[in-house]
Amino acid sequence: MRIDLHAHSTASDGTDTPAELVLAAAGAGLDVVALTDHDTVRGHGEAIAALPAGLTLVTGAELSCRLDGVGVGVHMLAYLFDAEEPEFARERELVRDDRTPRARTMVGKLQDLGVGVTWEQVARIAGDGSVGRPHIATALVELGVVDTVSDAFTPDWLADGGRAYAEKHELDPFEAVRLVKAAGGVTVLAHPAAVKRGRCVSESTLAELAGAGLDGIEVDHMDHDTDTRARLRGLAAELGLLTTGSSDYHGSRKTCRLGEYTTDPEIYGEITRRATGAFPVPGAGGRER
Repeated sequence: MRIDLHAHSTASDGTDTPAELVLAAAGAGLDVVALTDHDTVRGHGEAIAALPAGLTLVTGAELSCRLDGVGVGVHMLAYLFDAEEPEFARERELVRDDRTPRARTMVGKLQDLGVGVTWEQVARIAGDGSVGRPHIATALVELGVVDTVSDAFTPDWLADGGRAYAEKHELDPFEAVRLVKAAGGVTVLAHPAAVKRGRCVSESTLAELAGAGLDGIEVDHMDHDTDTRARLRGLAAELGLLTTGSSDYHGSRKTCRLGEYTTDPEIYGEITRRATGAFPVPGAGGRER
């Protein structure tokens, strides 16, 4: 089985629609793919309706979080939760509703820095998706300010604390774990050692999150080198955490390919066993994997 547990669609900052994403996943030879758009479940219905035979969909989201007091941004992958659980749904809505004002603020900061970006350009790029930094980064690529989307995530531009960075409403990661668990879901910390993105969570914080119920950490990821992956595997073993691998696919917005990194079937099986809020959705004519 080939299992990719981190992918984005146009419901947030990917370039494939949810339907295109599941078809691309099947074309890439995947057996299981997770749709984990930022702070939203809006793409789930379309993905399920388009799901081809032989592919299983794991419903999920990538939650925007920040550690109070230290200003470290954290992304929390949440899988197979009850999307209608009221408290968790309200929190996702608060985060999502703050995205547009925050993006407008960042556009204004870029303009103050002499960059000719406009809100209309960013809105065009975002389309119907939940607007975020990758859309602004794409605008910078279009303007020739940077060469790639990743190049925009530096202190000069959009990285945490960067010249054009602006804060938004974000969950405390400990609260995120609590909310997801209360909704019957499973939590995995996304790319916990992606130093190119800015400051990362400390090992002591990871241990505290594990004690608070965190299920796992994403180890095999394009932003982790070989030594980092080995270190994270050792830490996960010490803390009793699951280890996953995934592409963090964004369509043409990033260079990563679906299935570039994958999750061990035994780990996937444990994730599905722990989840009580929702179940994996098999494609037409298929069976749950």
